[in-house]
Amino acid sequence: MKQFQEGRYIFISNANSMKTELGRVTILVKDCDEAFEFYEKNLGCKKFFDLVMENGKRYLHLGFEPDLSAGIWLSEAEDDDELSRVGNQTGKKPVLVVYTDSIAEFYDRLVANGTTITREPKSADEQQSVHFTDLYGNKLVAVESNK
Repeated sequence: MKQFQEGRYIFISNANSMKTELGRVTILVKDCDEAFEFYEKNLGCKKFFDLVMENGKRYLHLGFEPDLSAGIWLSEAEDDDELSRVGNQTGKKPVLVVYTDSIAEFYDRLVANGTTITREPKSADEQQSVHFTDLYGNKLVAVESNK
């Protein structure tokens, strides 16, 4: 196992390990179509996979072009317990952090769409970020790195 330091972060690498990559982050929603509209308009997501099973269960996976391999699985809440978690899956922490090459354009898009901004764009440690919420109240962050 190798350790190396870049800036203030320490990365640990095991050169002999198998390849592992992120597939999907699951976000509970009340309605897949209204959630998709939000994520498409504000984050630029595209539908990667959309299937409705015979039992009515829907699998809607969103991705970011050009690489659709990692993304978001919108999952409709199925019972009272899941409904109570819509918009608050992670407590006070962000459910998702996305990276952009222009925080100014990203912010302008959020404002134009009437998205709730919870922390205006801020610069720190060679990066800029903006905090906002989705249509259900989930906390999201967009980050632009200046490195």
